[in-house]
Amino acid sequence: MIAQRYPGLLLLDRMDDWAEPNVLHSFALDELLCRRTGQDGIPVLHLWRHPSGFVMGPRDSRLPEAALAARELERLGLSAAVRNSGGAAVPLDPGVVNISLILPLEGAASSRFNDDFQLMYELISAALQDTGVQVDKGEIAGAYCPGDYDLSISGRKFCGIAQRRLSKSYIVQAFVNAGGSGEERGRLVRQFYDTAAGSSAHGISYPQVHAETMGSLEELAGLWPDSARMFAEAVGTAAIGARGDDEARMPDSRMPDRADIAALAATLRARYPIGT
Repeated sequence: MIAQRYPGLLLLDRMDDWAEPNVLHSFALDELLCRRTGQDGIPVLHLWRHPSGFVMGPRDSRLPEAALAARELERLGLSAAVRNSGGAAVPLDPGVVNISLILPLEGAASSRFNDDFQLMYELISAALQDTGVQVDKGEIAGAYCPGDYDLSISGRKFCGIAQRRLSKSYIVQAFVNAGGSGEERGRLVRQFYDTAAGSSAHGISYPQVHAETMGSLEELAGLWPDSARMFAEAVGTAAIGARGDDEARMPDSRMPDRADIAALAATLRARYPIGT
C-alpha cells in the first residue's frame, strides 16, 4: 500500500481553499509540485476542491462547437478550461474531491502505465474500507470521462483517473464524486457534449454520456453528512499510515509562490486553447 511504498509522503490538504476561481490554479500547482518532486524525490498527496469548474480533455476542446459550449458553462458560473493530464470532461464542485498523487519515477516499475492507476485504486479502496462497499474497476458504459480504471459501486461510476508524466516524476489524478448527485453532474456533461458536437454530431466520436450511470459516495456508500470531508480525511489516513497529520503535513516552505502558480496557469490556458 502507498504508506509502505512511500513512507515519507507529504500531505497537502487544500479542501477548504476557495480563494482561487481559476480552475487551472490547482493543475498548475500540481505541475510545480511535480517538478519539485522530480528534483528531490519527495512524494506528495494533494487533496483539493474547486467551487465551480469544468475541465475537459484535449479531444473535447477540439469539438466543432467547444468554444460555444465553454461560453455556456461560463454563463452558468463555471470556470472552464482544458486540463493537461488527458482524460475527458469532468465537472468540479464542492462535492467533488480531487486527489493528486505526485510521485518520483522509479525506473522500470513506474514505466508500466497501469501500475500507477492501480495504486490510486488501492488508495481509494482503502479509504472506503470501513463503509463495507465493494469498489470495482473497469469502464462503465455511458459514464463521463470513460476509461479502463473507472471506479464504481454497484455498477455506477463515482471516480475517474488520469495521469500526467514529466521526465523524473509524475502525477496520478483522480476526481471523486463524494457528495451530491452524480446524475446531475452527468446531465451537465451530456449538455456540454450536445452543444460542443454541433450539427455534425453524427460524424464525430465523443463520449455518449448517460447520466444515470454516475453516482456519488453519498448515494452509493452512505457517506453523510459532509461526504467530501469524510472521504478526504479517510484518504489522508490511508496514505500516511501510522504517521500523524502534523508529521506528514507539507511545510509552507515547499509551496510554490502564488505568482508562479498564476503564471503557469496562464501558460496552460494558452497552451491548451478551447475550440482550435
